[in-house]
Amino acid sequence: MAFIKEESEDVEIEETLNVKQEETEEQIDLKVLKVESKVLDEVEEKSESEQTATINNFVCPQCGKSFAKKRNLKEHMNIHSGKKPFSCKQCGRRFAQRGNIKRHMMVHTGEKPYACKLCEKSFTTELNLKYHISSHTGEKPFICGDCGKTFRYKATFKKHMASHLKQSSFECHQCGRSFTDQESLGNHVKTHTGENPLMCGHCGKTFSNKTNLQVHTRVHTGEKPFSCPQCEKSFRFIGNLQTHLRVHSEEKPFTCPYCEKGFRFFGNLQSHVRIHTEDKPFMCLQCDKSYKNKRDLKWHQQSHSGETLPCPSV
Repeated sequence: MAFIKEESEDVEIEETLNVKQEETEEQIDLKVLKVESKVLDEVEEKSESEQTATINNFVCPQCGKSFAKKRNLKEHMNIHSGKKPFSCKQCGRRFAQRGNIKRHMMVHTGEKPYACKLCEKSFTTELNLKYHISSHTGEKPFICGDCGKTFRYKATFKKHMASHLKQSSFECHQCGRSFTDQESLGNHVKTHTGENPLMCGHCGKTFSNKTNLQVHTRVHTGEKPFSCPQCEKSFRFIGNLQTHLRVHSEEKPFTCPYCEKGFRFFGNLQSHVRIHTEDKPFMCLQCDKSYKNKRDLKWHQQSHSGETLPCPSV
């Protein structure tokens, strides 16, 4: 059970960082969703072309996609509204469309009906099979709308999109801090101008609104108002509680694009993906040797301190 404790502790971070990270991830996810929808449409085209031609009279006013039945359009609109009316009876995870929950149920049943004819590996969805086949063909279905660069896997595509968001962020000219939108930058600037500043009585840090000050104050008071109903562990922020709840469930929302292994937390997926890639982001400052994870780097650094521990293989 030690790994559960370690995973839970990893999620206790500053709320302000959580908020900014969630804003950035939402923007990236939206762009990825658009590209992924295009790829999925291409997958569905083959199936639709084999059926009798149908006039699609019901058009989505937000994205222009058309449907033969009003019911299908109504269900599609859930994607834009954020509604998720379809719930999995086994794990409680919710979905916007009926087809998505049917595919999700295969996670519980273990069914993988889509097999690769080149290597016989099986997948739960036709879309995942298409991604896998690209490893044989060299196809790169993810295209960046900003620079035209193409990617084979969604994980690397998302990482690339984050670099564009960072470049286009809004920067404070007084301190150099960056934000993802003009409103957030405007609120931050108030901390420099003194316009209606709200000051923390513990450390003197100022905030542009009362909510942010209240959240920050928990760092000093130790208040943890969000409690887990299963183990009574408490958290400062509701986002951390929501992440912790995965420890008690079988939900593993983060899937490896290479082998389809599931993970409860995004950080664990990132570490796992490096098994498949040559990415070694952890570099020793003394000899420039690089490692796939922080643990191996720390182990290596002990060799410089004079200890006799062997370096791990790379």
